[in-house]
Amino acid sequence: MEEVLDLYHLPYDPQFPLVCMDESNKQLVGEVHAPLAPAPGRGQILDHEYVRNGVAEIFLEVEPLSGRRHVAITEHRTRKDWAHFIKGMLEERYPQATKVRLVMDNLNTHSAASLYEAFEPEEARRLARRLEIHYTPKHGSWLNVAEIELSALSIQCLNRRIPEITLMRTEVAAWEVDRNNRAATIDWRFTTEDARIKLKRLYPKL
Repeated sequence: MEEVLDLYHLPYDPQFPLVCMDESNKQLVGEVHAPLAPAPGRGQILDHEYVRNGVAEIFLEVEPLSGRRHVAITEHRTRKDWAHFIKGMLEERYPQATKVRLVMDNLNTHSAASLYEAFEPEEARRLARRLEIHYTPKHGSWLNVAEIELSALSIQCLNRRIPEITLMRTEVAAWEVDRNNRAATIDWRFTTEDARIKLKRLYPKL
């Protein structure tokens, strides 16, 4: 926990950007009957019946100090999906960075081993050398800024029935552009010193 908290208070360094990454999923839900259009005094009415169209996986990264976000929507959550997301981050979104300081949880796919499953060893090693991975502790996912950003995405963009993945990608891309245009940086105020006071019960009693 203290390792992650200390990272959040380092000064901005474009050669070693701090990026938080998390993932989630959303059920793709279609309508059986067309919704009734809004009318004066009431909103749109949805029928209680719906059809399941599978699940979309959401990969999200956010750089707190620049306010830059990126979201990818995939059909699966595999090691290779994560590896390709990370390669895109390193080569397309942070090509000039010496190393990316990456904060994420320790999900079984979130490791350099996934890079070796997706790419040839030389390529996997080249990518792994550009990562400085920092895992949030067990039950400490609240320390990951990307989890907060996923919550914003869910509330602002995904809080309704979306029937298919192409539409989801289009709408999430529009949300991403809007968020990035706002360049809303994240001012993380909870410090290591705060943790030692407010979470004192978690520390060993010496």
